[in-house]
Amino acid sequence: MRSRKFRDIAFILHRYIGLAVGLLIAFVGLTGSLLVFKPEIGQFLIAQQVRSIVPQEQMVSIDAVLKTAKSVSANRPDLKLDGIRLPPTPDSPYEVGLFDAKFQFTRIFIHPYTGAVIYWNESDSSFERIVLKLHYGLLLGRNGEIIIGISGLLLFILCVTGLILWPGWRKLMAGFKIKWNGHPKRVNFDIHKGAGILTAIFLALTAFTGFCWNFSDWSYPVIYAVTFTSQPPELTSKPIPNQAPLKLSQLLQISRTIFPNAATFSVSITSKPEDPVYIRKRQNHEIMFYGESGVYLDQYSGKVLRVVNSLKLPLADSVFSAFEYLHYGIFWGLSSRILYVFVGLSPTILLITGFVMYRYRYREKSVRHNQVIELSKNRQA
Repeated sequence: MRSRKFRDIAFILHRYIGLAVGLLIAFVGLTGSLLVFKPEIGQFLIAQQVRSIVPQEQMVSIDAVLKTAKSVSANRPDLKLDGIRLPPTPDSPYEVGLFDAKFQFTRIFIHPYTGAVIYWNESDSSFERIVLKLHYGLLLGRNGEIIIGISGLLLFILCVTGLILWPGWRKLMAGFKIKWNGHPKRVNFDIHKGAGILTAIFLALTAFTGFCWNFSDWSYPVIYAVTFTSQPPELTSKPIPNQAPLKLSQLLQISRTIFPNAATFSVSITSKPEDPVYIRKRQNHEIMFYGESGVYLDQYSGKVLRVVNSLKLPLADSVFSAFEYLHYGIFWGLSSRILYVFVGLSPTILLITGFVMYRYRYREKSVRHNQVIELSKNRQA
């Protein structure tokens, strides 16, 4: 009896949460499918925006790139330099990122061999960034992030209740079988249960990690607490009187002594004298396009303030790193990323089939109600 009541509660939650936020979850899933290959899409679009770059023997230094970026953005005081992404391939440009007061992103592409500005993207309008903003915030700023975060939690509940309701717990084959020659109502139900059970775990993982990211202000401290991991202290550079910050090339050289065999992905540009410089690295074993390691350096003395090594992360940081693997579907390399494209499409299938199931149920309930009324009239007559 208790089991039946538990399933009834799960059914009510599953139905009405699905009806309430199903359309929004489907939209997030579709945009998520597009973002599975975001790095590759970004590189392809950059290649379309810039002229063909012929590799040469010597690249211009990162110091020259910074000087050029400061020069061309001097007439835009609203823009602040954020970082420089180094060319990932010999025929790729340097990419300088800037933000304005509204956190709109601007990119300057600089030729890696001549140092000339190739392309200036004055608005945060690149395809992959628009899709990304739609995915986690609906282009509504913090309010959108809250809506998506709550939707992620509700999707997680949908996955849990769907697993509870799955008929395969009573008979395994019944949970996967689709009776294609059956009544359309049966076929629709079979598609719903099949698509749901095949993607439930992956959807739950993406939903939970997305929820934690959108509410990181409190979820991260909780994770630090439950893993008994100390939160890292705030890092600061110590300005030295009458001494300018070290050149980026000098800081890069220091970082290479920490990770001699790693590729440098990007270098942050400080906006305050007390800010440290973060140099992001990608070690050979790492499969994240953006890299998972890095070094924080004092911008004046070059002192190593913190080393982020993906092989030696504290427990909480290992959890955060796992979030990226689970949310982006990179844990099995290319095969899991392809899988996640279909996982992102599944909420749309589940929305359509779920709505059809609701309509069937509503129609049957309406027919029964009319029959009761008709029977009552007949008895009164």
